[in-house]
Amino acid sequence: MRSAVAAATFATLLLAAPGAVSAQTAAPAAGAQTATAVVKAGDGKDLGTATLTEAPHGVLLRLELKGLTPGWHGVHFHEKGDCGTPDFKSAGAHVHATAAVVHGLLNPDGNDNGDLPNIHASADGSAMAELYSPLVSLKGAGGRPALLDADGSAIVVHANPDDHNSQPIGGAGARVACGVVK
Repeated sequence: MRSAVAAATFATLLLAAPGAVSAQTAAPAAGAQTATAVVKAGDGKDLGTATLTEAPHGVLLRLELKGLTPGWHGVHFHEKGDCGTPDFKSAGAHVHATAAVVHGLLNPDGNDNGDLPNIHASADGSAMAELYSPLVSLKGAGGRPALLDADGSAIVVHANPDDHNSQPIGGAGARVACGVVK
């Protein structure tokens, strides 16, 4: 069971006006381990980037995307670094550390390490966000699942928002974008 404190450490910051790109980009702390993902649509179109930075107790994820349908979208870490099929099912299920996975940041029994807050795409389809997850690590620090393990991982954006409670994926719907974490 997730503590309220752990769930509360998730933060979503929507930083830019529609279509705007921030002129200031925070650089990772000196010596911080980073990874990136080029996020693509099912047709192979480049939708933007994801930058992941290892933090002392989790991972900070920065998304800079364009070309999404306006509105809210679920985002999850998936267990395989494979975005090779147009429906992105090749990315597998969410990252997890147990066989009996219960989805949902708001679910009192939730233990799904791939869960993340939703992101919002503006009217022009752009989305900029920073998300923090204390549930994963780039290489397994603190016993958390490693995003850069032998079969890798992916960041998947869904067509609909995640309700953070229902099973199996919070009603987030089809996978519309995917990026392999490297």
